[in-house]
Amino acid sequence: MSDTRVIKVNGREIEVPASLTLLQACELAGEEIPRFCYHERLSVAGNCRMCLIEVKGGPPKPVASCAQNVRDLRPGPDGAPPELFTNTPMVKKAREGVMEFLLINHPLDCPICDQGGECDLQDQAMAYGRDGSRYSENKRAVEEKYMGPLIKTIMTRCIQCTRCVRFATEIAGVDDLGLVNRGEDAEITTYLEKAIESELTGNLIDICPVGALTSRPYAFNARPWELTKTETIDVMDAVGSNIRVDVRGREVMRILPRVHEDVNEEWISDKTRFIWDGLKRQRLDTPYIRENGKLRPARWDEALSLVAEKLKTTPADKIAAVVGDLVPTEAVKALKDLMTALGTPHMDCRQDGAPLGIGVSGAERASYLFNTGIAGLERADAIVLVGTNPRIEAALVNARIRKAWLANINLKIGLVGEAANLTYDYEHLGDGPQTLAELAAGRGAFFETLKNAERPVVIIGMGAIARPDGLAVLAEAAKLAEAVGATREDWNGFNILHTAAARVGALDLRFLPGESGKDFAGILKAAQDRELEVVYNLGADEIDPAKWGGVFMIYQGHHGDAGARAADVILPGAAYTEQNGIYVNTEGRAQIAFRAHFPYGEAREDWAIVRALSERVGKTLPYDDLFALRQAMIADAPSLGRIDQGPEEGAPIDLSKVGKAGDLSPAPFRSPVRDFYFTNAIARASKTMAECSAVMMRAHRMAAE
Repeated sequence: MSDTRVIKVNGREIEVPASLTLLQACELAGEEIPRFCYHERLSVAGNCRMCLIEVKGGPPKPVASCAQNVRDLRPGPDGAPPELFTNTPMVKKAREGVMEFLLINHPLDCPICDQGGECDLQDQAMAYGRDGSRYSENKRAVEEKYMGPLIKTIMTRCIQCTRCVRFATEIAGVDDLGLVNRGEDAEITTYLEKAIESELTGNLIDICPVGALTSRPYAFNARPWELTKTETIDVMDAVGSNIRVDVRGREVMRILPRVHEDVNEEWISDKTRFIWDGLKRQRLDTPYIRENGKLRPARWDEALSLVAEKLKTTPADKIAAVVGDLVPTEAVKALKDLMTALGTPHMDCRQDGAPLGIGVSGAERASYLFNTGIAGLERADAIVLVGTNPRIEAALVNARIRKAWLANINLKIGLVGEAANLTYDYEHLGDGPQTLAELAAGRGAFFETLKNAERPVVIIGMGAIARPDGLAVLAEAAKLAEAVGATREDWNGFNILHTAAARVGALDLRFLPGESGKDFAGILKAAQDRELEVVYNLGADEIDPAKWGGVFMIYQGHHGDAGARAADVILPGAAYTEQNGIYVNTEGRAQIAFRAHFPYGEAREDWAIVRALSERVGKTLPYDDLFALRQAMIADAPSLGRIDQGPEEGAPIDLSKVGKAGDLSPAPFRSPVRDFYFTNAIARASKTMAECSAVMMRAHRMAAE
């Protein structure tokens, strides 16, 4: 039986868990408690005193409700329940006094503050403050601090709640922020006036309750009431973070996180948050046709007619199709159906060459999923990372591992691959496949750690499997998972950590080589050897344009990146903020992304372009709208219809079918992400990401020296 207590809040009796703070108990009772320093995901500081309440029978003064637990309350006479009050004259006077002190040195520059309209201090001053100030001395001023290219500081507004310090230390795992000095000289600073070296720094803007930390790229651009807000899904990595896109007209002005406890909690990475300026640069907004070595603008009718003629007159075995990392599943389904109708078996969605989905039926999709689930990592008691650096490949997954590491003192973490600062302690077991093979064979102390763990987790990254011996590495990882009992009815600890947002959905739809079909590497080689004549490139931008040889390239995408440079015809598509689509994250969780604004210029939604082309080719696809397309898509892959359902606990997986025994290369594992800020076409178009990359590269060079 859980430990609960009966208490009274403003005369109303309620039963609450004894572990709750008084603040949480009062909120369960429906009472609003103001706060500045308290945050549900951070440790308790108890230094703003705004959450004061009155406890009957307690001390003759208000109590900080965030810093006392229900179990610490004493019962009343004859065992009566303890009583709490949130609306007495004592509480009202105390809150007014606290607010008056907080505003003594605050500059009161709300009209020019970017936090205006979304400011906790502003809102609570209205609700709980006095109507005037008795302070007539000069206000304190604080110098601005440099915290990098993403955070704009106006530290005179700071109320020393220390939320930012606790977030940096506890969640982000960096020690770059701190509170120095005492009394009126107290300041939040980065000590050496350096950029905060974390992929999660943008969250400091959200947790700051005043306008001390605001977004530098967004500064003075817009007010919140001018923006149209759309809840959608991020595609910068395979986590599938839930976000809100704020637009004005056809311009994205900012991106903010939404709460999803099982995916990103309430955090997002800096790339997710600040990518928005890349959405309006280097855009493809009209069709192009290459003539005499140069691209010229064209009309849709002309471009589609040229592509259709080329597809109709080319033998099916001379045509191939590839899919990139940012494409919604609807477009993947439409392109697959078109290629199938044309009769070509050459198609692939794995532009990094990872041998996933081979010989696997739809019922065995667990072989390429993050089966434990992102939230499930908190229950793990031993983790081995194989060929992955989750800090730069999936920052929110790394934050979840750190959360588990902080909460469980017995959690052991091992790494096979490149050593890196992951923000938590781990044992570096080795660099490459040989170490993994020894573990799988039952050798080494860490094998015993995994074997003795109740819930062991094996996480395999693309750095381990997107290589020539990837199948053999997968087989060894599966052998290790089986040997340590990582997969059973009530627990599945075998995990593939993807880096591409579109990959799992495309694998679910089996956008893979057909019988006698070529994979991505085979398509590239055939293009160079002139064995292929036409390649339909749907948003694959991570390949050097020179590698496509002399093939006729049809590129459909939204940015003038690597794919467009190799193209003979460009069909302008929509970015992820400009079309409705389903994305499947690394867990296999299908989520719907909603359009925040219409595409630029003549650009169109990806699936609609393929559907229009199918008519010109004479292979008209059997759906005319998004609903019909989704019905056909779900018929192919039922998992795409289970919106926001995470991995099943103990999902069936036959580890003997994962990978294939073979020779292991002595080459060490390397993360496929070399620069966190430049992983896709949108990121490479972003000025903000370029600034971040330059700052971090400089910091890494200085650290190395």
